[in-house]
Amino acid sequence: MQIEFYKYQGTGNDFVIIDARSFDKKIFTPTKIKHICDRRFGIGADGLMLLTLKEGFDFEMLYFNANGLPGSMCGNGGRCMVAFAQFLGILRKNKAYFWAIDGPHEAVIDASYTVTLKMKAVSVKDFDFDYMFLDTGSPHHIEFVSDLDSYDIFSVGRAIRNNERYRTEGTNVNFVQILEKNHIKVATYERGVEDETLSCGTGVTAAAIAYYLKSGLSTNSIQIDIQTKGGNLQVLFNVQHRSFMNIWLTGPAVQVFKGQVSLGVDA
Repeated sequence: MQIEFYKYQGTGNDFVIIDARSFDKKIFTPTKIKHICDRRFGIGADGLMLLTLKEGFDFEMLYFNANGLPGSMCGNGGRCMVAFAQFLGILRKNKAYFWAIDGPHEAVIDASYTVTLKMKAVSVKDFDFDYMFLDTGSPHHIEFVSDLDSYDIFSVGRAIRNNERYRTEGTNVNFVQILEKNHIKVATYERGVEDETLSCGTGVTAAAIAYYLKSGLSTNSIQIDIQTKGGNLQVLFNVQHRSFMNIWLTGPAVQVFKGQVSLGVDA
């Protein structure tokens, strides 16, 4: 069975996206998804996403990690999915309202395919300056470092992801360097991919919130510029008593190429 696919990337976080509105989703088994995402034997991607129908929404986003298993919310994936929906012509007035695993999301897209995606609200009760753990639709462990370029993201990230605290459920691990006021650099080890990725949307969102807390800021509204190895993103949010709301993640979402993939029995 031949199925058309599209390859998208959002600041280097890359995805295979399929318009699955007319397909039985059961054909996308974990083995087949893992094969598609394999960078040597398949197309290659950090994850696979299916665009499907959901009543009351423009579409539903189904996200799968590169290991073939269903994933939690993916911020860059959501932005790429909005760009794909715009490409398919299913959006009205460049605005999207869609359903993901963590609930409803809004987004807007401009003529240059820059997508601004509204993330879930986050409340922080306690935090430690040595490290923080935040759920921004996906779980994120955050640590601050002085020199990200010389840091061993893979080895340290994998060790934290597999330590006693996180081994069962897993976590993404983010390392953050403060460059200047409201400007940070972030690198992420992602669970499901089990490697460093060039960018992570929920990760930079968590990193921006962690930066706000660590810096002791008191402003009720802030935009933080974030540098990743795959490009630049911005996170804007409002704050009230450690409750972070109206969180918007902004960055590019680019269609790279399209093709056909075989979903044969042994794929």
